[in-house]
Amino acid sequence: MQLPLLDTADPRENARKRIEELRRLLEHHNRLYYVLDAPVITDAEYDELFRELQHLEKQFPDLITPDSPTQRVGGAPLAKFSAMVHRLPMLSLENAITEADITDFDLRIKRMLGIPPGHPIGYFCEPKMDGVAVELVYTDGLLTAASTRGDGFTGEEVTENVRTIRSLPLRLTGDNIPRLLEVRGEVFLSLEAFQRINREKEENGEPPFANPRNAAAGSLRQLDPRITARRPLSIFCYGPGVIEGTGFDSQQAFFSAISGWGLPVNPLVRGETGIEGAVDFYREILAQRESLPYEIDGAVLKVDSFELQRELGVKSRSPRWALACKFPPRQAVTLLEDIQLSVGRTGVITPVAQLRPVEVSGVTVSRATLHNWDEIALKDIRIGDHVLVERAGDVIPAVVKVLTEKRTGQERQLDPPESCPECGSAIVRIAEEVAVRCLGLSCPPQIRESILHFASRNAMDIEGLGEKFVEQLLALGLVQSVADLYTLTVQDFMRFERMGTKLATKLVDAIERSKHQELGRFIYALGIRHVGERTAKTLAQSFGSLEHLEEATLEELTSIRDIGLTVAQSIRTFFDNRNNLDIIRRMLQAGVTPAMERKRVGGRFTGKSFVFTGALTRFTRDEARQMVENQGGHAVGSVSKKTDYVVAGADAGSKLTKARELNVTVLSEDEFLALLETQGETEG
Repeated sequence: MQLPLLDTADPRENARKRIEELRRLLEHHNRLYYVLDAPVITDAEYDELFRELQHLEKQFPDLITPDSPTQRVGGAPLAKFSAMVHRLPMLSLENAITEADITDFDLRIKRMLGIPPGHPIGYFCEPKMDGVAVELVYTDGLLTAASTRGDGFTGEEVTENVRTIRSLPLRLTGDNIPRLLEVRGEVFLSLEAFQRINREKEENGEPPFANPRNAAAGSLRQLDPRITARRPLSIFCYGPGVIEGTGFDSQQAFFSAISGWGLPVNPLVRGETGIEGAVDFYREILAQRESLPYEIDGAVLKVDSFELQRELGVKSRSPRWALACKFPPRQAVTLLEDIQLSVGRTGVITPVAQLRPVEVSGVTVSRATLHNWDEIALKDIRIGDHVLVERAGDVIPAVVKVLTEKRTGQERQLDPPESCPECGSAIVRIAEEVAVRCLGLSCPPQIRESILHFASRNAMDIEGLGEKFVEQLLALGLVQSVADLYTLTVQDFMRFERMGTKLATKLVDAIERSKHQELGRFIYALGIRHVGERTAKTLAQSFGSLEHLEEATLEELTSIRDIGLTVAQSIRTFFDNRNNLDIIRRMLQAGVTPAMERKRVGGRFTGKSFVFTGALTRFTRDEARQMVENQGGHAVGSVSKKTDYVVAGADAGSKLTKARELNVTVLSEDEFLALLETQGETEG
């Protein structure tokens, strides 16, 4: 990317002006993308603006401010959350179950206010988000604090996590911004985001979240904000706390103001005159429920006038002027007729219930996920059971519980499979994982992902072989495993749509060049569970050849620094799979000859392990890792008794604490560089 040149006459002032402009542009495009769903620039163009801002802030760190888009994730992991007291209590709402409850609410309010039954009251109507309530505090327009609802009086401070929400402005914009603004909102996950997170958790052998609300709550309460940042949380703001510097006379006026200041609000809210309009709103929202991109579980009605709200007051735990109108539950009882096994793209085998079709919230349901065999055992699910199923934000509904009182004695238990239902390979369950999975390289559901991973830049680096071409290879039946890549010809690629001879030749040449990649890249390309790039390189350096690695015992594997029992078992299971060995043999016969690697002997840091933590300023983490590995050492990610040194930058957190507990030597960046130089002098 070409960055703008600074004015040499006054580079700092020039940078300050450009930084302010970039921040304004980025927040503007954030709002267009995340709030209004109306982006006007591409992701690449946004990224270019963001990188330019990062570049300028790196040149002029004193110009970095808390509201900069680059600072949305900057905090170190927390040891625990601190308590935060609400100036005004965050009360619960009284519930209504039927439309009659709603009209009774209207009559009760009129009696309390002395308003005749036929005289309409103005209501403000909102969808009731199924998320996590939070309070935001803006001081002079800057987001300074955020907390969960807690018990209504005291919550947990989650400021750093809330700052990761892209749709939420770090600084308010517009006119008449109050000195202090406390605003309540609901943090939630879209259904698309929820489904993606659960797929990732199941593929990683982790238990999935039960529903989007649990996922949002779990994400918001992460002690490490960097984890929260990887969860695309959203928020809608809905109510005031303490406000100083301006005032409002109604809920509608408040919504209009906060929306103008850049805070996200639900676009479906509206005012109604009279309870009939409020009931109509409830019916309309209920009808839209299944088509919305997020979960709602009802509608909220509030007396619109703040003056009337004050006159009505509050009870011990709820305001008298608001009502939560709950939707009917989305559950039904049906018969579990069979359990089928589904193999995912990473080899996870998921049991899926085949149900007698039943209508749940207007949708006919015939399948429900059972997640894993731990879940089946916990709920004691058997084929032939009558079960309660629920649609709770997932594409495939879930079985809530078994109605054991309906059992006849003919129900059958399902044991975990011994082999993959797709390819017949032996299946494994790795320690501390709930999932069982197939590790076969030739398993049909996994072929697409295994080829893409195999060809990726950090693996075999087969330039040009991306998703579209892999899809065509599979559609034409040209590959059934990664080994088939090395049998492809120019004529094979010429069968693709709009493929020319020149491009086909380039693809074949790229495949040919990959035959001589480093051994570490080849090991990584195989996609062995828990073996990332660094572990693959360590294995290559430790064993020197693929043959030695194939024959390695668990004892030999676990004797290597940073390779524990779980990783060792995964490696051993992979090479014990006959199908995997056959595919590797086919590649070797086709001319794949991974370059042997030897670990440097006699380097300055031979046999030493380093952990880098905190904000580093003298070098990047990649540069630090390279310096250590160039001298025969290891740069590892976690602190243990085997760690020799921890290099701590600014704001170092839990890793520094653990290093001190274990009496591991702690170095500053300067001390690390000095150690590097001292070691060099000693060698000389």
